[in-house]
Amino acid sequence: MKTVAFHTLGCKVNAYETEAIWQMFKKADYKRVDFEEEADVYVINTCTVTNTGDRKSRQMIRRAIRRNPDAVIAVTGCYAQTSPAEVAAIPGVDVVVGTQGREKLIDYVEQYMREREPINAVGNIMKQRKFEELDVPSFSDQTRAYLKIQEGCNNFCTFCIIPWAKGLSRSRQPENVLKQARQLVDAGYKEIVLTGIHTGGYGDDFEDYKLADLLWDLDQIEGLKRIRISSIEASQIDDRVIEVLNASEKMCRHLHIPLQAGDDAVLKRMRRKYTTEEYREKIMKLHEAMPDVAITTDVIVGFPGETEEQFERGYRFIEDLKLYQLHVFPYSKRTGTPAARMPDQVPEEVKHERVRKLIELSKRLTVEYARRFVGEVVEVIPEQPFKEDPDSGLYMGYSDNYLQVAFPADPEWVGKVCRVKIDRVDPEYCYGTFVRVVDEVPRPARVG
Repeated sequence: MKTVAFHTLGCKVNAYETEAIWQMFKKADYKRVDFEEEADVYVINTCTVTNTGDRKSRQMIRRAIRRNPDAVIAVTGCYAQTSPAEVAAIPGVDVVVGTQGREKLIDYVEQYMREREPINAVGNIMKQRKFEELDVPSFSDQTRAYLKIQEGCNNFCTFCIIPWAKGLSRSRQPENVLKQARQLVDAGYKEIVLTGIHTGGYGDDFEDYKLADLLWDLDQIEGLKRIRISSIEASQIDDRVIEVLNASEKMCRHLHIPLQAGDDAVLKRMRRKYTTEEYREKIMKLHEAMPDVAITTDVIVGFPGETEEQFERGYRFIEDLKLYQLHVFPYSKRTGTPAARMPDQVPEEVKHERVRKLIELSKRLTVEYARRFVGEVVEVIPEQPFKEDPDSGLYMGYSDNYLQVAFPADPEWVGKVCRVKIDRVDPEYCYGTFVRVVDEVPRPARVG
């Protein structure tokens, strides 16, 4: 039996696509082995979001070549898409496929095994108008299922290379999304996380079917307990989406809404499609529609030209909004983007100090939000033993509003909905007491 090993760099979308590629190899009777082991085929799914992503991708390609010089080395993903010649020029790379046409990856690998001629199958991603169907009926070691509904992005933010790596926004046909959602529920998943590069842009390329329509259709699927949106832009949370969030009993009280900067001048230079006031209005509307909603966000600090005053203004803006958690990134130059050529690049030590301040703020906001639930009972789907202390008998999982909860649990409860009373919180976890398994009890519908 031939063996295949995978390494994924970058985002959750890449992780989803690696799982989909593995399903194809599995159907072709390959056995999956660890990337550090010797394999007949290595698939490296690359990232190009920063220059560091490119460098790490090259490192992993070379590591696979060293591990087994006779193996077939197949490189796919974003770095392969934006720099195919650079990837193909690495001695030992045999097959290069970008971010489209991956359903033919096995054919290319087997063709290479027969002919021993390198294959570069990267096409022009900007010409792609159809969503690439990659099914993932189950996930290795996961209790939450990811379901990719959208690909590409039309935003062209000045710091981002992604439209050139993933192409323009393309939505998955609703019937295919719903079919796969039903498969995942039949496989035992209680929670589905909708994912994409620009998830909120779902349906922009359809006539009369948008994200709100998809959410309502998913809401009708029997046996599905939770629907979580991995990320959505503030500009795409319209009244119809808010209506679903308010009325559906399955929508998680958690939204990840990238902010990137809390200052209007910086947002404009980033070419983001909203002002801080518009962002604030959306957050307020969401709090009305979904009391106790947890809002997480992304923030880039040290964007070219960001002054101390602009940073402080952003800091206060985030503090006032009472967000739940921040993912903080120092601005990183990406060759080929307008921001990389901007004057007034911010010194590294200034960026690191700003990152530190925002991480401290994030911890404080997390505790403030989580404290509201001490003494309350929340529903948690345990995922795995508590990694801070695997022998403690504690398991951890997420509540619908994204509290990371550790509590004493039985291994057979993994993947089931459990009621847990929150006893105490710290910046990382909430600790709770198990109440009961409520696997078949739906959460009461929201009113208001």
